[in-house]
Amino acid sequence: MPTKTAPAGGDTALIDRPRTAPDVAVHEPVEDGAPWVVQRGHHQHFRVAPDLARLIRTLDGTRDHAELAQVLGPPWTSGHVDTAVRRLAGSKLLDDGRPRRRKASWVRFVPPLTVQFTVVRPERVLARLVPVISALANRAMAVVAAAVAVGGILALALLAPALTGALGRPLPLAAYLGVVAGVLATTVVHEIGHGAVLTYYGGRPSRMGVMLFYLSPAFFCDVSDGWRLPHPHQRVRVALAGITTQTVIAGSAALTALFLGPTTLRDALLVLALTTYVSGLVNLLPLVKLDGYIALMSHLDIPHLRDRAMTDGRRWLTRVLFGGRYERELPGRSWSVPYGLACAAFPLYIVAGALALWSDLLQRLGPVGAWMLFLGVGYLLYRLGAGYVRACREARAAGGRPWRTVAVTAVVAGAATAAALLVQLPLAVSGGYVTRADGRTELVLPTSADRSLIREGATVELITSGLMTRRQTGSATVAAAGPAESTASISAFLPVRTDALPSPVLAYPLSVGEAPEDRTGTARIDAGTRPLWDWVLTKYIAPVWR
Repeated sequence: MPTKTAPAGGDTALIDRPRTAPDVAVHEPVEDGAPWVVQRGHHQHFRVAPDLARLIRTLDGTRDHAELAQVLGPPWTSGHVDTAVRRLAGSKLLDDGRPRRRKASWVRFVPPLTVQFTVVRPERVLARLVPVISALANRAMAVVAAAVAVGGILALALLAPALTGALGRPLPLAAYLGVVAGVLATTVVHEIGHGAVLTYYGGRPSRMGVMLFYLSPAFFCDVSDGWRLPHPHQRVRVALAGITTQTVIAGSAALTALFLGPTTLRDALLVLALTTYVSGLVNLLPLVKLDGYIALMSHLDIPHLRDRAMTDGRRWLTRVLFGGRYERELPGRSWSVPYGLACAAFPLYIVAGALALWSDLLQRLGPVGAWMLFLGVGYLLYRLGAGYVRACREARAAGGRPWRTVAVTAVVAGAATAAALLVQLPLAVSGGYVTRADGRTELVLPTSADRSLIREGATVELITSGLMTRRQTGSATVAAAGPAESTASISAFLPVRTDALPSPVLAYPLSVGEAPEDRTGTARIDAGTRPLWDWVLTKYIAPVWR
C-alpha cells in the first residue's frame, strides 16, 4: 500500500474522527491465507495486513483515535491509530470533506501515455463462460493448444519463401483490411481470455474497452481484481491467458495456410499468423505494463513492482549524479535498480524506435503523419525533461549538493548543444511514385512536403514496399524542380494494391534509369546531410507548419 502521509494543513476534525471515503471498499480474503484487499474506485486495489483492514472497516467518523484503539484492542494504541490514519489520508482512502466531482467512469488516463475508454462491464457476460472454461481447463486441452501453437511456428518455417514474399509486396486492399480485422478480433479474444480466467478463479473483471497505448490503438480488460486471488500462480495464469489464446489463433492461421495454394488468402493468413505471434512475444516483455509484466509481478507477489523498481533506479542514478541519501522501495532486491532503469528507458525506446521505423510512412501521409511525428518527438523530449527535473527535485529533498546539480546540468546542456551542432545525419525525403497510363513516371509527395529539398537531378530510389520489408527495384532522377498539382492513389503511400482513395499530391516528372517492378510504390530522395538540430527541425517539426 502507498506510504504517503496526510498533507499538512488538512481538516483536523476529519483526521481526529476519520471516515473512509465513499468509493473505498474492504474485501475479505476469499479463502484462508489469501490477502485482505482495499479497493478505491473501480480499478485501484491495495493489499493490506488484517489489522489495518480491521481499522479501515471501523472508520465511520464517530470515534477518535483513543476510542478506535479501545475498540480494536491490542496491539493497537492511540499512537498507532494516529500514524495509520495519516497514512490512509495520504493515500486518499479517507473522506476529506470535499465535495467529490463525479468523474467519467468510461475514460481513464494511465501514465505515462495510455488512455482507456470503457465500452462494456463484462462481469455478468463472462460469468456465463465459466462452464466452458471449466470444460477446457484440463491437461488434454493444454496439450492441444501447445501443439497448435508449435505447429503454427513449424508451418511458418516450411512456408518461409511464401511468407517472405507476402511481407515484401503490397497486399490487395481487401486482404489488408482482412488482416486488420483479424488482428482486431484476435486482440478482443485475447482480452476476453484474461477476463474469463479471472472469472473462473472467482474474480470480477470490471471493465473492457479500447485504448491508446503509446499512441497505438489496442483493447484492454481490467483484471486488477486479480489481487484478491489467494495464490500467485492463479494471477500468473490470468496474465498469460491472453497470450495463450493469441498463440493458438496464430497457430491455427499458419496451419490453415499450409494447406492452401499460392493465393492472396494464403498471403493474408501468413501475415496474420506472423503478426499475432510477434504481438504475443511483445506482450511477454516485462518492462512495460503488458501481460509479461503482470505475470512477473504476480509470480514475485510484489504489488506495483515496476513503479517501485523505477523509483529505486531513479534514486540510484540521482545519488550518483547529485549525491544525497535515499531509501529503497525494494530493499534486499539487488536487481531492482537495473530492472527499474530498464523500465524507465524502455518507453522512450519504444517511442524513438517507432519514430525511426514509421517516420518514412508517416511522412507520406501528409498533415496527419506530420502531426503524429511532431507529437511523438514532443512526447520524447517531454519525458526526458520531466525525468530530469524530477531527479533534481528529489536530489534537493534528499540533501544533494546544489553545486553538483548545477555542474551536472551544465555538462548535460553542453553535451546536448555540442551534439546538436556537430553531429551530421543523412536526410531523406520519403514519398511515392506513380507510372501513369501514358508511360510517364512521376514522383508524388504529400502537399506538406518541403519543396526546397527536391532539386533537379536529385537521385530517387524506387522501392517496392511490403507490410514489413521493402526492396529497391528501380532508380530515377528528378527531371524538373517545379511540381504540378495532381492526384495519386493510396497505393503510392501505403503497402496496398488499389486504385481507390485518390489524394492530392505534388507531382515531379522523373527520368527513369532502371524501371521498377510495380506501377506504384515508395520513393526515397537523398537530400544530403544536416546538423542534428536542422535534421530534427526539417524532418519532424517544419512539416506541421507547412
